[in-house]
Amino acid sequence: MRLVRGNLATATIFSDDPAGQARRFADTGFTWLHVVDLDGAFAGGARNAAAVAAIRAATNLRVQLGGGIRDQHAIEHWLGLGIDRVVLGTAALRNPDLVRRAAAGHPGAIAVAIDARDGRVAIEGWAKVTEVGVIELARRFEDCGVAAIIYTDVSRDGTMTGVDAEAIAEIARQIRIPVIASGGVASLADIAAVKRHEQNGIIGVICGRAMYDGRINPAEALGLLAEASRC
Repeated sequence: MRLVRGNLATATIFSDDPAGQARRFADTGFTWLHVVDLDGAFAGGARNAAAVAAIRAATNLRVQLGGGIRDQHAIEHWLGLGIDRVVLGTAALRNPDLVRRAAAGHPGAIAVAIDARDGRVAIEGWAKVTEVGVIELARRFEDCGVAAIIYTDVSRDGTMTGVDAEAIAEIARQIRIPVIASGGVASLADIAAVKRHEQNGIIGVICGRAMYDGRINPAEALGLLAEASRC
């Protein structure tokens, strides 16, 4: 399921077989799968646990999971199930000590999702916009071993309007944690634009709707990234 700007009323279901979709991504050659429990993000706790477990069982892809993970028990549960990286969003703002403890206890297995509208952090499934700035929040976790910041421009997510690679690169330059770009990716040109800022600290890009509706061919995207890496 994909949303536009985080609005549940805009939900589009592209597949009713998450595990099967995960296998198709694995067969294409991907190495990481980004999974979000959208219902859980709004509810504050897991709502699609069975689907996540099925995805984990269906493929050897490395999986990073976000959406409604807001306490130590949930973190331990998912990592124990074999999820490779847990993504904390709302919890990062409301309970930063949880992030620090988790990152220290599970090196490389904790990422922070920073979702933003107009430079301000949005939480609770993007339903609430705070007064906290993106850079301000990211810098709170620079010294604790967080694996990555997953930055999403909520105004672009699911809209197919293109990614603002320059703005994301500017964020990445200001913090010491690697950044994964998300939101608005609509074409191979967007992926290439993000890739050009690898030296600024952007280590990945998340593609969703554009891959499901055929605007981005998965094999071509992987080829573009492999070619760029050799340059």
